[in-house]
Amino acid sequence: MNRDVTSRIVLDVTEPADLIFAIAAADQYETSWESFTAALDGESVDWHVVSDAHGTRLHRLTSGTGHLVVEYAARIDGEGAIATASEADLLVYTRPSRYAESDALAPTASGEFAGIRDPAELLHSVSSWVGTRLRYVSGSSLPTDGATRTLLARQGVCRDYAHLCVALLRGLGIPARSVAVYAPGLYPMDFHAVAEAWIDDAWRAVDATTLAPRSSLVRIATGRDAADTAFLTVASGRADLVQVEVSATADVLPDDDVTQLVSIW
Repeated sequence: MNRDVTSRIVLDVTEPADLIFAIAAADQYETSWESFTAALDGESVDWHVVSDAHGTRLHRLTSGTGHLVVEYAARIDGEGAIATASEADLLVYTRPSRYAESDALAPTASGEFAGIRDPAELLHSVSSWVGTRLRYVSGSSLPTDGATRTLLARQGVCRDYAHLCVALLRGLGIPARSVAVYAPGLYPMDFHAVAEAWIDDAWRAVDATTLAPRSSLVRIATGRDAADTAFLTVASGRADLVQVEVSATADVLPDDDVTQLVSIW
């Protein structure tokens, strides 16, 4: 499977800003071509790459005030390397985090999924439970909302679905984490967020929204929750988001059997 991905982010920088973009495909993939550009009022801006955990590539730049346009494009050739995990990773991804309050939701997880012992069945059960109890409503959640608030509101967007899956899985003792992806087949097209859980010695994708086939996903950033995987971080200064455009296509768009274990390659 070959996949083409692009993104374009437009910002109005009103104070000189230190900006970090997580929009490049993770380094697990081979690309036949790839480009990243940044221009402030039409003039090129220098940037450098910071390697984050799990193959995430962060593009960092310092921008003066003005109209900043950042663009990324790549062709992904075939499948990427399979993601692995160390013992330390599995410990980290079993703990509560900022947006995945697994300690608070552990009683809910234990009560709802009592008696399910098979890990693959448990994964499917959690994904289906989240998918049937939340409504996908654009703009319904705040950037500061975590899994607990999402469960109470019974609605959210992809990151909210992912956070709730992560929190419930961790509450059941299963290592789980958040992944930002390009998602061929997604409509409306945007950056997408899914969860991953460590099942049968591999990371398995969990997308309770069922909005895109999991086997077509392209990993961008991986971490505990959205705090680690946001497409833009303003480390200092001020930059207002004006526009985001994303595209992701695949030469083959497979069906997705939600009962099957699927990894992001």
